[in-house]
Amino acid sequence: LYIFFQIVPPFFSTLHLFFERSTTGTVLISDPLNFWGGKRVKPMQEKNTEPVFEPATGRILCQMVPCGAEEVDEAIKSAHAAYLQWRKMAGMERARVMLEAARIIRERREKIAKLEVINNGKSITEALVDIDVAWQCIEYYAGLAGTLAGQHIQLPGGSFAYTRREPLGVCVGIGAWNYPFQIASWKSAPALACGNAMVFKPSPMTPVTAVILAEIYKEAGVPDGLFCVVQGGADTGTLLCQHPKVAKVSFTGSVPTGKKVMEMSAKGVKQVTLELGGKSPLLIFKDCELENAVKGALMLCHFCLVRCRLYVQREIMPQFLEKVVKRTKAIPVGDPLLDGTRMGALISKPHLEKVLGFVSQAKKEGAKVLCGGEPIVPSDPNLKGGYFMAPCVLDNCRDDMTCVKEEIFGPVMSVLPFDTEEEVIGRANNTTFGLASGVFTRDISRAHRVAENLEAGTCFINNYNISPVEVPFGGYKMSGFGRENGQVTIEYYSQLKTVVVEMGDVDSLF
Repeated sequence: LYIFFQIVPPFFSTLHLFFERSTTGTVLISDPLNFWGGKRVKPMQEKNTEPVFEPATGRILCQMVPCGAEEVDEAIKSAHAAYLQWRKMAGMERARVMLEAARIIRERREKIAKLEVINNGKSITEALVDIDVAWQCIEYYAGLAGTLAGQHIQLPGGSFAYTRREPLGVCVGIGAWNYPFQIASWKSAPALACGNAMVFKPSPMTPVTAVILAEIYKEAGVPDGLFCVVQGGADTGTLLCQHPKVAKVSFTGSVPTGKKVMEMSAKGVKQVTLELGGKSPLLIFKDCELENAVKGALMLCHFCLVRCRLYVQREIMPQFLEKVVKRTKAIPVGDPLLDGTRMGALISKPHLEKVLGFVSQAKKEGAKVLCGGEPIVPSDPNLKGGYFMAPCVLDNCRDDMTCVKEEIFGPVMSVLPFDTEEEVIGRANNTTFGLASGVFTRDISRAHRVAENLEAGTCFINNYNISPVEVPFGGYKMSGFGRENGQVTIEYYSQLKTVVVEMGDVDSLF
């Protein structure tokens, strides 16, 4: 049985047709994946198409047709027209629409999560968390939309000035494959709360669920064109960054691509937010609660495939390794749509080969594989073409190894011993990245001291990889700048205007 998704007029999305019996390997998508002007838009030309694969099976799920210059221009013009309406609405009016969008997502979370799993390969358990974070983010910024305000400043002689917090205009969001729906929500929610419009380009490997968000915003009541979706790769991204009507670009992805986005945006003096790569250190001290530290390490390296380095104090290294290897071996890998699965498939065959290559290189450089690190062929015949690997723990690692220095983006845990606090902070900071970090210790003074000295945008104490939408997220150093989530992000999607009012006569030298 194959389930084909097709448009049913007047407004009936893929999501409505995605019913509960759909399983891994049974979905084919034929809907257009672009969205502007309040509807899905067929590609103008079927040129340079790229197959989109279902990671769990290796099947072709659909074709991604990149948008060209004319289509990008249409989408941006549609967004700009919607922006002119949206910006005039009061914050409370925008909030009501956004709250409705959050409600719809919450109501359909299981169906959206299923589609995310089919396109991305992650487990349904993780995808459900992602969808919950998405609606929570929209709900949070809906709450802030009505609070945007300026300041009144009294000047001599009864004159005064005031400031207005105003939207930027059309913002571009460029997403990554690891959190497709969540990233689209993280970028669009603050943008819309501030009165902007957004044109969003998902990763060409995960083009399916961003258009679902566009349909939900439409159903919630935003003006047609306020949240548009254009598909494509680097060429489409270039067109977006260079378009004269774009006021801001928010990009999530690799450092090299982030540099190009920044360079292209600079030519138009556009504001930029970059959330780039990381190689996040987790410092585990001997006085930690070991069981919690093991759980934190597993969440860091295996649950969300965060790019990680684990520094474990030498005295507890044997106990830590014993526990973490035992827990890693027990991780259920397989069909990502099954509730019992905790690790699904990697995003693509080339990416699987790249991650396995990191493990092979680590062994050549002297690391010891304690478990995993090899491809898995599940017993289910539907999954034999999928991109699965056994989660891996590497011991005997050094700071100069490739697996320790470079992003892996796969279930590979590199473990390194350390002796002193001063030493491990220096080693943890000896990187060009600075996205996240963490520390496990019972010593409260040490915890805050280490957090202060780690060069990263986020530091977790006695936990790891939680992402409450109320808390800002972003990097130091080459991990980027600007923030997503939290109240501060309002500043990155708005601009301040000063208005000066003279209440007397003009004082002139002429």
